[in-house]
Amino acid sequence: MFALWMGAWLAPDAEAKDDSAPEAPAQVQVQVQVQLATSWPLGRSPQGFSVSEKFDGVRAVWDGRVLRFRSGRLLAAPSWFVSALPATPLDGELWMGRGQFDRLSGVVRQAVPDDEAWRAVKYLVFDTPQNTAPFKDRVRLVQSAVATARVPWLVPVGQELVNDAPALQALLQETVRNGGEGLMLHRTDALWRAGRSDALYKFKPEADEEARLVGYQPGKGRLQGQTGALLLQMPSGQRFALGAGLSDALRRDPPPVGAWVTYLYRDRTPSGLPRFASFVRVRDPE
Repeated sequence: MFALWMGAWLAPDAEAKDDSAPEAPAQVQVQVQVQLATSWPLGRSPQGFSVSEKFDGVRAVWDGRVLRFRSGRLLAAPSWFVSALPATPLDGELWMGRGQFDRLSGVVRQAVPDDEAWRAVKYLVFDTPQNTAPFKDRVRLVQSAVATARVPWLVPVGQELVNDAPALQALLQETVRNGGEGLMLHRTDALWRAGRSDALYKFKPEADEEARLVGYQPGKGRLQGQTGALLLQMPSGQRFALGAGLSDALRRDPPPVGAWVTYLYRDRTPSGLPRFASFVRVRDPE
């Protein structure tokens, strides 16, 4: 069903996690241009696209001399880690394994790198930025640069050609079932272009669940005097605030405490709370 193409099944999270948290102080910050993904339209054929796993990592850009966060701040990696990187510019994800984002974030944001902790970090490379070649050729350039470096922490991403929309959906389900976050789709003939475009997409699952309304958070700013978020309690007993997706009418007249609320979410935090949750509806009383 799937045609394996160029590399092992390792691939990027081209849409990185927010790196706005404090990083190493007193370092020069420059503007870093990266490609960003838009959401994949359901049912679209993946013909002409290269498919890879969406990793739960920290975006890192290598310009041939220094390693930087997507924000442009210098990344304080051990000298042995960066000295082995090639002169070729690289774009990829720092990664410690599925479900390890919080641990990874703590390691890579230290002002003084923890040498032992960094031994568990890999740099999964999925592109060579600013290059004028189409993506399918840039993948070969990445593989060549990584092969020349010959270090275990530098890993070329893998790409897979998928025949049709049902096959893509099946691959997404398999990836998520194995603990992955989702898929990335690169148009194989696309030239490198900073920002969002039709060259790069993310495809993540959305699951819906229900939680009981136990309270409210007041609104701020333009929402002053209204409901800012619903405080929901999951069957596990864990609580979280849900504000995304609430209409103005619901904010003015929220559902009563005790109501069951249906919400969509993309994935979960290591503690089990939903990420990127949004309101769908209040369940009809039975």
